[in-house]
Amino acid sequence: MARPPNPKPVTMKDVARAAGVSVMTVSRAFKADTSVNSETRARIHAVAEEMGYVFDVMAANLRAQKSDFVAVTIPTLSNANFADTVDALSRGLAGEGLQVLLGYDNYDVDEEERLIEQLLRRRPEAIVVTGGTHTPRTRRLLGNAGIPVVEIWDLPADPIGHVVGFSNAGCIEDMVDHLVAKGYRRIAFIGGDPEQDTRGADRKRGFLRAMRRHGLDAGRAAGVGRSPASMQSGARALTRIMAEHPDTQAVVCVADQSAFGALTECMRRGIRVPEDLAIAGFGAFEVAAICVPTLTTIDPLPGRIGARTAELLLALRAGTAPDGPQTISITPALRLAQSTGDG
Repeated sequence: MARPPNPKPVTMKDVARAAGVSVMTVSRAFKADTSVNSETRARIHAVAEEMGYVFDVMAANLRAQKSDFVAVTIPTLSNANFADTVDALSRGLAGEGLQVLLGYDNYDVDEEERLIEQLLRRRPEAIVVTGGTHTPRTRRLLGNAGIPVVEIWDLPADPIGHVVGFSNAGCIEDMVDHLVAKGYRRIAFIGGDPEQDTRGADRKRGFLRAMRRHGLDAGRAAGVGRSPASMQSGARALTRIMAEHPDTQAVVCVADQSAFGALTECMRRGIRVPEDLAIAGFGAFEVAAICVPTLTTIDPLPGRIGARTAELLLALRAGTAPDGPQTISITPALRLAQSTGDG
């Protein structure tokens, strides 16, 4: 087919005219969910190919109020658990042609606010945010977004929309209950900055609640500074606890990294684990399984969080989800090992 020099771009209307069909039929013929029969679709594609027409996916999605991506915020890119959640979420959505647009807020609720505003400007089909604590403006932005909002890795008391997560306080209570059942009474907590790491603060609240419920002293605690918790900060915190409370029998740490730091500090000081001091962590990171002794920890099942979030989003997209906000509760697993005398 002859084309004039410097032609104008071929439009959908041009293809429709050449193929003898409506513009709507051309549009449907280029979509996976089309109702156009195979013969008509093949003719339209052949005409489009001959005319050099390229289907404008972005324009079609805007007309349909679809962008084919889901926005996701996580606190950091360096945490393997968050990476596992995003990986499972991405794989779950990929089958429906949905992509993940990822951003991280460095455990900063003000940065989360700026990030969410930027992501919403790109008109995602849904947004997934890590945690249930946000600034008032973030809550307004998400509440007025007009798209599904899913808070993960938490069970907020006042959810914005949907939730896929677990109680950070509850799982630490379970850890304390286990230690008390084994005979430990003088138990300490190594945790993060309660103003900055809200999930770490919830874990500390769970520790305090469990200790008080058992009628035990809940005053043994040391912080580890800004999140994410590091091995070095865990070692420093263990030093402070043993200086202030040398009769401590067990330590519960906000994360496996700080627990490993505490464990190595014990080795430097000649403190036997678990004979002299039991140590437990959170996260079920690889280091927990390979350190000596192996580390008792809590597995938050990050892949399951991502997979269940993907299932929820696809059901919402297909209109098959139950009416109203959904809360999907994940039950973390207590992984017992040598550091608490369970291996």
